Amino acid sequence: MTETIPRVLIMTSALDEGIKLERTIEGVREFVRGPGSRGATFEILVVDDGSSDGWPQSLVACLGFALIRNPVNRGAGYSVRVAIDYAQERGHDILVTIAGNNKDDAREIPRLIEPIARGEADLVQGSRYLSGGGFGNMPLYRQLATRFVHPILFSLVARQWMTDSTNGFRAVSVRILRDERFRLHQSWLDRYELEPYLLFRAIRLGYRVREVPVTKVYPARALGYTKMRPVTGWWSILRPLVIVGLGIRR
Repeated sequence: MTETIPRVLIMTSALDEGIKLERTIEGVREFVRGPGSRGATFEILVVDDGSSDGWPQSLVACLGFALIRNPVNRGAGYSVRVAIDYAQERGHDILVTIAGNNKDDAREIPRLIEPIARGEADLVQGSRYLSGGGFGNMPLYRQLATRFVHPILFSLVARQWMTDSTNGFRAVSVRILRDERFRLHQSWLDRYELEPYLLFRAIRLGYRVREVPVTKVYPARALGYTKMRPVTGWWSILRPLVIVGLGIRR
């Protein structure tokens, strides 16, 4: 199938990420300006989720990107939804989400967008556990949870095998996000729920979902390893499987 030249929105969210956000944006800008972009049109969007460190505002002047600020911290899911609305309003074809704490490699973005541009997929999920992918600086408990516990439960409920169901480094066709059956604007999806919910619903609604290998290396603990809390954070990513899987919500 002939590959089209898409308009791509690359989105990241930030909550007091400091130098990690700067490195993320620099990596994305380097990719966009390099040969790996292959002629596609890109826009970079940062959703500042109530940061108090002032980094997003200071970076926008020197690095150049679109900036939307949530007046208070609303959650990762809320910020992704802001980007979805923005992508639809601006006429983008593909939305790419990348972590704001510099744990994803922007040079791997073509792996995510090319299957959609070729008309072979509607959502492309990055997987650190496929052959060709990789990870670093992850404690054992997190490896067990992201490699076995969540993917196994997710695959059983979704009825499609996924090797990395918690990875937010992905690309999705903006076209399918207009499907009202997704119900993306439910308030219970504001925290970490929206990303697994979107993946789950895309599969269950019959859209073409595939995985590609990517790398994910977490920042040093001294820089702020992760903001996800062990109990409430993990319940957030499991919650869609329970609520939607049991038919309590759609």
